[in-house]
Amino acid sequence: MITEDIAAFAAALPRGRGLIGLDLGTKTIGVAVSDRLLSAASALETIKRVKFTTDAARLSAIVTTREIGGLVLGLPINMDASEGPRAQSTRAFARNLSHLPGFADLPITFWDERLSTVAAERALLEADTSRKRRAEVIDAVAAGYILQGVLDRLRHLRGHS
Repeated sequence: MITEDIAAFAAALPRGRGLIGLDLGTKTIGVAVSDRLLSAASALETIKRVKFTTDAARLSAIVTTREIGGLVLGLPINMDASEGPRAQSTRAFARNLSHLPGFADLPITFWDERLSTVAAERALLEADTSRKRRAEVIDAVAAGYILQGVLDRLRHLRGHS
């Protein structure tokens, strides 16, 4: 089930399961996961993209192993709020995933990812991370920012500030 509405996404989530957040790039997929209480996001890994079936198989393995209850994709919206080819590609990726057995019953939503990579880069610079290490983890950290945004919104919807 793919939904644009975060409240509908929240209503569809099973209790006691974490979320997975993705920062979808052309060459890599940044992956972050949340705890089961949906309070904190953690960068998990960066997947080097090969082809859809291979990428989906890796994501399916993470979803199964970590008992994930929902998926969040960062949506690369332009600064003027329009959607370009990258946003359409992200939507197509979500549609393709939703047709696979491991994802068919998983609630899927999108989150505006504008400036998530900038925030991730800033955090890594402040942590004095080397250039090489930043390149290795930037996408997973950006996925963490995307996922944390959703977690904060879900907490707000549940009435906890």
